[in-house]
Amino acid sequence: MRTLSLTLLFFALNAGEAVPIAAAAADAAVAVRKVMLFSSGVAYIEHAGTVQGEAATTLRFTAAQLNDILKSLQLQDLDGGRPGTVVFPSAEPVERTLQSFQINLAGQPPLADILGQLRGAAVTLSARGENVSGTVLSVEARQVVVDDKRGPVQRWAISVLTAGGIRQAVIEDITELKLDDPQLDGELRKALAALAQARNQDKKPVEIHFTGEGKRRVRLGYVVEAPVWKVSYRLVLPAKPGEAGAIQAWALIDNQTENDWSNVDLSLVSGRPVSFVQNLSKPLYLSRPEVAIETFAGLRPRTYESADKERALAAPMMAEAKSDAPALFGAVDRKRPGKEPLNAKLMRASNEPTFNPTASVAAMASGEKLGEQFAYTVPAVNLPRQRSAMIPIVNGPLAVERVSIYNQAQLARHPMAGALVTNTTKNHLVAGAMTVLDGGYAGDAQLGSLAPGQKRLISFAVDLPVRVTVEDKGGQRVAVSAKLVKGVLVRTVRQLETRIYQISSDADADRTLLIEHPRRGGWDLVDTPAPAERTDEVLRFRLAVASGKAAEQVVKEQHLIESRIELHSLDRDSLAAYATDGEIPAAVREALAKAVQLRGAVADALCATETLQAELEAAGTDQNRVRENLRTVGKDGETGSRLLKKLNDIETKIEAAQGRLDQARNELKTRQKALADYLTTLDVP
Repeated sequence: MRTLSLTLLFFALNAGEAVPIAAAAADAAVAVRKVMLFSSGVAYIEHAGTVQGEAATTLRFTAAQLNDILKSLQLQDLDGGRPGTVVFPSAEPVERTLQSFQINLAGQPPLADILGQLRGAAVTLSARGENVSGTVLSVEARQVVVDDKRGPVQRWAISVLTAGGIRQAVIEDITELKLDDPQLDGELRKALAALAQARNQDKKPVEIHFTGEGKRRVRLGYVVEAPVWKVSYRLVLPAKPGEAGAIQAWALIDNQTENDWSNVDLSLVSGRPVSFVQNLSKPLYLSRPEVAIETFAGLRPRTYESADKERALAAPMMAEAKSDAPALFGAVDRKRPGKEPLNAKLMRASNEPTFNPTASVAAMASGEKLGEQFAYTVPAVNLPRQRSAMIPIVNGPLAVERVSIYNQAQLARHPMAGALVTNTTKNHLVAGAMTVLDGGYAGDAQLGSLAPGQKRLISFAVDLPVRVTVEDKGGQRVAVSAKLVKGVLVRTVRQLETRIYQISSDADADRTLLIEHPRRGGWDLVDTPAPAERTDEVLRFRLAVASGKAAEQVVKEQHLIESRIELHSLDRDSLAAYATDGEIPAAVREALAKAVQLRGAVADALCATETLQAELEAAGTDQNRVRENLRTVGKDGETGSRLLKKLNDIETKIEAAQGRLDQARNELKTRQKALADYLTTLDVP
C-alpha cells in the first residue's frame, strides 16, 4: 500500500511537464512597444518586432487574462507574410477531462474505487512479502476480525485471477502494485498529469505563429485587464490676489503584465470604453436530448376510421494633435502681506527659500483629445514587470482664486478654506487627490474631473478665523389670488421663508465667502440678489468679508401653494365662509354668495321633503296599527265601525301627504339642477 501511494505521488509530480502545443518554429522576439491604460480598468498593449521565415512568439498570461486575449487579439504582418495559428492551452473542465481516461480520477475517488476500475487488467502486486500476478477480478468490502474486543471491521480486498486460481489480498496489506498493461499505465499517468496541470493555472502560454519568407516586421495588439491608472495633484496657491497659482499632476501607473516595458510609448486615457469578460477559453458543450431507439412489436390488424374522423399525427420539431507642453516657471515669492504662515516657517530652515515643488519638475506627457476622451502621451517609458511608477504629466500655471466656502450642512460654525480653480491648461484634469501648498502644507482636497476652461471649487482646511451664525425666520403664508374655474375654487397662497447668514471675521486678510444655500424645488428667490452660481443642490452667494469686520447675507424665498376646491362638495356654511373671506377678490365673493343662496334653497327643499317623508311614514304606521286592531275585533259592532272610519281618514291624509311629497321632490330636483348648472358654468378669473 505504501509503494502504491508513493507511485501515484510520483506520477502526479512528474505529470506537469509541458507538452509542445505546436510544431517547432523559429522563436521571434516581439517586445512591448505601446501601452494605452484606460480609466475603465483595461489596457491596450501592442508588441512589435521582426520575424524570419516560419516563426512563432510565445506570450504568457494568467488564466483570468486569457479570455481577454482571445476576445481582442489583433495580428499584422507588414511585409508580405500572414499571421498563422494562435495556439493556447484548453480550459476544459478538469472533471470532464478526467472522465475521458480509462481510469477516471474525477471526484477524488478512494483507492478502492480506483482499483475497482482495473477489473480485467493485468497487475502484479506484493502483499505480506508475496508477489502475485494475474487479472483483477473484483474489489469488495468484507468484515475482518482484528480485535476480539472491537468486533469485526470493514476491510477492502482485491481478488486476482492467477494461473493457480483466485487469490485475495487486503488492500491495506499491499506494498506495491504495478499495471502490466503499458496502455493502461499510460492512461493513469495522463490522468495524473491533467490533475497537475489543473493546479498550475497561474500562467497560460499563448503561441502566435507567423507564416512567410525572409525577414519581416510584425505587430500584435490586445486588450487585457489592468489596474486603473490614478493621478495625484500638488496645487500651489497664489501669494497675492490676481496672481496665478501652479498645478502639478503625477500619474500613478502599474505594470502588472509579464513583460518589461522598455522604451514604451505610454498613453493614459481618461475615457471609459465599455468592457466585459467572456469565457472563451473554456470549451462549450450544449445539452442534447436523449432519444430512445425506436423498436417495433409484432404488427396487428387495424380497423381504419372513415376519412372525416381521421386525425393527422404532427411530427415533433425540434489622428494625433498634441497640445503645447505647459511652460515651466521658477521660484515664486510666497511671502504674503502681514505675518508669514506658520506652516511655511515649520517647513524650511531659517535661511532657506520657501520650498517650490514645481520649479524643477518637467511634465513628461503631452495632451491629446481623442473624440470624447483625453489622453496623456508619455514617450520612452521604462518600467519592469510587476512594478509601479509615478510620472509627472502636468506642470504649469493655473488660475486660482482663494475663497472660503460655507455650507451649514457640512460645518455649522465655520466655512472651509478653499479655492476656485479654473482649468487654464490645455489638458483634461481627471479626478484625483490633491495636496494644497500655501508656503507649506495647507491641507488635502479632492479635485473632480475638470475639462479645459471649466471651474471647480475645492476645500482643504477649516477657516477658523471666520465664524457664521444662521437665523431662520418662521414661514409666513400670504394669499396671492383666487379664481373660479367651472365650479372649482382655485386659491394660490405664497409661503415666505427668510434665512439670515451673519458673518464675523478675525482674519488678518479680507475674505471672499461663498455661501452655499440649499436649493429646493418649487422655491424661488424674492427680494434677494441673484446667486453667483447655481448647481442642482445649492445656490452660491458671493459675499466680500473685510478683515476684522462683520457681514450679512439675507436670503428670502417664496413657495406658491395652489389648492383646488370643488364647490359642489361644500355645504352652505362652508360656501358662506369662503364668500365672506376678505382675502378672496370681490368678484369671486359675489359669485360665491349667489352659490350660497342656491345651496340654501336646495337645503330648504331637502328639509321640506324630509319633513313630508317623515309625516307620510308616521301615517303609514298608524294605518298598519288600525288595520291590525280591525282584524282583531272585526267590522261589526260599534268598535269596528269606529275603526273603519278612522282607517278611511288616515287613507285620505296619506293621499294628501303623498301629493305634497311629490311636489316637494320636484321642487328639490329643480333647485338642485339650478345649483348644478350655476356651478358648472361658473368662471370668474
